Amino acid sequence: MKNQLKHSPKKVKWAWSMYDWANSVYSLVITSTIFPVYYNNVTRAASETGEIVSFFGFHVENTVLYSWSISFSFLVIALISPLLSGMADAGGKKLLFMKLFAYMGGLSCMGLFFFNGPNLEWGIICSMLASIGYAGSIVFYNGFLPEISKPKEYDMLSAKGFALGYLGSVLLLIVNLLMVQFPEWFFLEDGGQAARWSFLITGLWWIGFSQIPFKFLPDNPFKREITSSLLWNGYREIRQVFHEVKKMPNIKGFLSAFLFYSMGVQTVMYMAATFGEKELQLAGDKLILTILIIQIVAILGSYFFAFMSQKLGNQFSLITMVIIWTGVCGAAYMVYTETEFYILAFVVGLVMGGIQSQSRSTFSKLIPGNTIDHASYFSFYDVTEKVAIVLGTFSYGLIEQLTGSMRNNSLMLASFFIVGLGFLILVKVPKMKLVET
Repeated sequence: MKNQLKHSPKKVKWAWSMYDWANSVYSLVITSTIFPVYYNNVTRAASETGEIVSFFGFHVENTVLYSWSISFSFLVIALISPLLSGMADAGGKKLLFMKLFAYMGGLSCMGLFFFNGPNLEWGIICSMLASIGYAGSIVFYNGFLPEISKPKEYDMLSAKGFALGYLGSVLLLIVNLLMVQFPEWFFLEDGGQAARWSFLITGLWWIGFSQIPFKFLPDNPFKREITSSLLWNGYREIRQVFHEVKKMPNIKGFLSAFLFYSMGVQTVMYMAATFGEKELQLAGDKLILTILIIQIVAILGSYFFAFMSQKLGNQFSLITMVIIWTGVCGAAYMVYTETEFYILAFVVGLVMGGIQSQSRSTFSKLIPGNTIDHASYFSFYDVTEKVAIVLGTFSYGLIEQLTGSMRNNSLMLASFFIVGLGFLILVKVPKMKLVET
């Protein structure tokens, strides 16, 4: 039975979707476009040995360090989020934890304003804390979906969130791109200074627009009592849900599929700009423009595959997208020209938003309908995604370190999608919410 919401259901759903609007600028500006390009440029300029940089005395290639820093940040959140989710469910404080991580992420983005190349350690630490803040807040944000909506609404509401996220991040990126290309319009010295201002604005945007969901999302909707033994209760909560999940073959099968295809999806999202800059020698402005196009196309993709899921089922929709992703990775191995890269980016945009939004809504349908431990259940979903990012980005950096080329990673990513497809075929996903016994 649904909890009683303080505000109207329509307003709560809109506010929930607005957190995608708030935090997606981090994904686009920091992880996908301006920061990777800025990072490559300033670390290369500050290093006396070209691509090799010194990080706390350890010498490593700059792009390898970047991919491994992403791996480490998501490893941290993968280790702590299950316990935090249990604590949030046990004490009814999902909103509090969501706020804490969102503020950490936004402030860390603002901290990147002071990263100029020689202070590499500062830049990496801020980027990792921003990543932890983003990933941690998403755990609790996703947990609200089955609490504020009905099963038949999951697909479209999840797609709406991602679409708003893409739209908001595109708007900010256009402004940031103008700042980088025409810094004199904004009374800035050069593109480097403009990039640093874009990091500051990203943090302000994230924190500012987060106030909308923070105001309207329910705080402790099931009226759970806050006690001094919250940590222990959190541990018991996540242990209980873990034992429940072990008895649910559909959830286990879906999470196995999600692990492997997310290793491919997330790695592509985090490393695409670096691949284009290093393997194809594309200029930074062209890379940013390419990913801007991806975001716009992804809005259409989110709604298209949500519609497909409603008509043909989530499983059919996900299988279709995983097959397309496999083809994308195979094609990436043979991409050598700018035009080919643009075509591939367009296809990526179509399936990027769809596979993220439909994965979230599919998992919502597999959660038992009589549970109130939504954050704990979603912690398994989110930890699976974080582990996928850890394994994917670490493998990406390792293969580049061993072979000296990013291109070989395309075949590795294709194999991840193939394994994920195998697991996904075995999962039975209902069109309406399933209560497993």
